[in-house]
Amino acid sequence: MILGPIKVFIVDDSAFMRQMIAMMLEKDPRIKVVGRARNGKEALEKIPKADPHVVTMDVEMPVMDGLETLTRLMEIHPVPVVMVSSLTHRGALTTMKALELGAVDFIPKPSRGSDIKEIAQLLAGKIKLAAAVDVKAKVKGVRRVVNPAVQTAGKIPPCKIEVVVIGTSTGGPAALQQVIPRLPQDFPPVIIVQHMPKGFTKALAERLDRNSVLEVKEAEEGDVLKKGTALVAPAGMQMVFQRRAGGIYVRLTEESPVPTLFKPSVDVVMLSAAEIFKDRVLGVIMTGMGNDGVRGLKKIKEYGGKSLAESEETCAVYGMPKSAVEAGVVDEIQPLYRLAERISEIVADCA
Repeated sequence: MILGPIKVFIVDDSAFMRQMIAMMLEKDPRIKVVGRARNGKEALEKIPKADPHVVTMDVEMPVMDGLETLTRLMEIHPVPVVMVSSLTHRGALTTMKALELGAVDFIPKPSRGSDIKEIAQLLAGKIKLAAAVDVKAKVKGVRRVVNPAVQTAGKIPPCKIEVVVIGTSTGGPAALQQVIPRLPQDFPPVIIVQHMPKGFTKALAERLDRNSVLEVKEAEEGDVLKKGTALVAPAGMQMVFQRRAGGIYVRLTEESPVPTLFKPSVDVVMLSAAEIFKDRVLGVIMTGMGNDGVRGLKKIKEYGGKSLAESEETCAVYGMPKSAVEAGVVDEIQPLYRLAERISEIVADCA
């Protein structure tokens, strides 16, 4: 637990952006800016001396860019990093790589016309979440012992699985890279719901596709759910399913069928999957803050479907899985490094 304010170090090549981020953060009494750097080289020199709790880092910088700086920082002084990303496709792809390299979260870079108050609240919230992440343990690859009794609680009986729905938020992009690439090619359709701003889910899908035998793509209106394919729900839209001649189709809408703060929402996708596939859904809830997914898993369980949750030991933020476990809608709890294997086992057992 951090005593006193959360110390933040800002890395950005723009003096204006450094000042803007500092002003946004210092409006929160729980946050204190303890240093600034204009490029990665300068940051690596200053950060160990400032010893911040969290670093905000620009993705694109001269002298040493955000990716190289992040990589070296994790080696010499591991600390939670929140990336500040441009809204370009290139910026989004680089941000996905940064999350795989150890960054905890990211925020789109403010631009003209941005709602500064909203961005300030979002950034402060992400800083507070990041401060609670044990980056040193993750960098060292520490695996805390998982209680076998908890790990296999309520072991899933034989069933029939026709779709796998995975929901995640903070810490999700890196966690998904440890799950999706390890799923086999001849596999039921996988649906991925990751809380993200517009412009980033396509980059996430491309990164996952590059490393997977499954075909991974950002979902589009009219896509057909089929074996060997994983669809990433697009940011800014709700995703539901329709049964029509020829199969199950994706329908995208800006309207939310149930009250939710998220677009896309794990609840919305899981509720729709349960209505279509009944007891043939496997719902998986992974790292993230809040309780999105609890209503969806509850509906999956009501129809006789199955559910998994990531264990606290490996979550960047143990919020969504914790809410699902406490609601009693989880069949099994597994650490991240066992999730892909267990998902495959359940699908194989149910074949």
